[in-house]
Amino acid sequence: MDFTTLLGSAVEALTLNKLRTALATLGIVIGIGSVIALVSLGQASQKSVESQIQSLGSNLLTVIPGASSSTGGVRGAAGSLTTLTYADAQAIQNSGQVPDVSLVSPELSRRAQVTSGKNNSNVQVVGVVPAYEEVHNISMQSGNFVTQQDVDGMSKVAVIGPQVASDLYGDNSDAIGKTIRISGQSFRVIGVTVSKGGSGFFNQDDIVFIPLLTAQKQIFGESYLSDITLQAKSADVMTAAENEVGYLLLSRHKISNPAQADFTIQSQNDILGAATQVTGTFTALLSGIAAISLLVGGIGIMNIMLVTVTERTREIGLRKSLGAKKKIVIAQFLAESIILTFTGGILGMLLGSTLSFVLSKIISLPFVVSLSSVGLAMGVSAGIGILFGWYPAQKAANLSPIEALRYE
Repeated sequence: MDFTTLLGSAVEALTLNKLRTALATLGIVIGIGSVIALVSLGQASQKSVESQIQSLGSNLLTVIPGASSSTGGVRGAAGSLTTLTYADAQAIQNSGQVPDVSLVSPELSRRAQVTSGKNNSNVQVVGVVPAYEEVHNISMQSGNFVTQQDVDGMSKVAVIGPQVASDLYGDNSDAIGKTIRISGQSFRVIGVTVSKGGSGFFNQDDIVFIPLLTAQKQIFGESYLSDITLQAKSADVMTAAENEVGYLLLSRHKISNPAQADFTIQSQNDILGAATQVTGTFTALLSGIAAISLLVGGIGIMNIMLVTVTERTREIGLRKSLGAKKKIVIAQFLAESIILTFTGGILGMLLGSTLSFVLSKIISLPFVVSLSSVGLAMGVSAGIGILFGWYPAQKAANLSPIEALRYE
């Protein structure tokens, strides 16, 4: 029996009971579709996180307070202590010991209620200096960013993100010159930033920027900083810049043992690597869950094929009595099983891609379909066809022609 005849015979056998064939294929469609959709969403989430981190700026180092301090045998968590001051940031900027740092951006970040008239929004309020604009790649849609004069004079001016402008004034309203209230104090809006996107706590459009000293002394009553962000002169001197800043701060904080440092320095690559690891683990977990449905679909196909063998026992006996060899019978049933899974794989690929596209639009993620995940899913579907089709095929091939012909 040649390949064309074998394939035609398999298709004919499957079309005799269309409902059973459809139900058997459905399990594979759901399994393959789930794998592709979930892997695609996981990769889209990873790409979105990477984009958000990279949009914060280039060649960045972030100094976070309290990460490596120990008190009474208890190690402090990153950002859990108050150890960094504005004077530390000025020392880094002005010291000749740190030649590989080009910009220094001390920051104080807290959430606060911002109101304008009857409208209000709970947003991230960040105390900044002018360097923040360049360090974090901020572009102005209208107006101007905070100046050093605003910082030194503790001016009550604010630069707002487009989401804040939309929440307080509507999409088409010009916010420049209007007044907002932060923690009960009035601020004049001097600028609106260009949208950078994001969601939840990572929404860079839902931020209000005010002068750092105004935030410290008049709004939050804080003497310390949330962090100090630094921009190295180039990617090649990141390690050197990290060491220079570390030794300077150890000296200023009068700490002789680096292991007892009351701060930690993270590079942008460290943050990106940690985020990628988390999203990668999440994607693998989702893929594992989806793979279970593939297993269930494979078992369903095996059950269908076993039922088919039982129903076609007399046919098998007749074929063998007319000289059909064992390998022909095996090939016949394997072909039917592989056709089921391959068809299910194609339909599942289309279903998964469509679901991924729709969901990515709903939750504002980039649409990503990995060719490797599609290839893997199709390979797995073919493997399932062979694996779960082998046992029924073997069972059919091992039937005795005489016993099969007597089967009622």
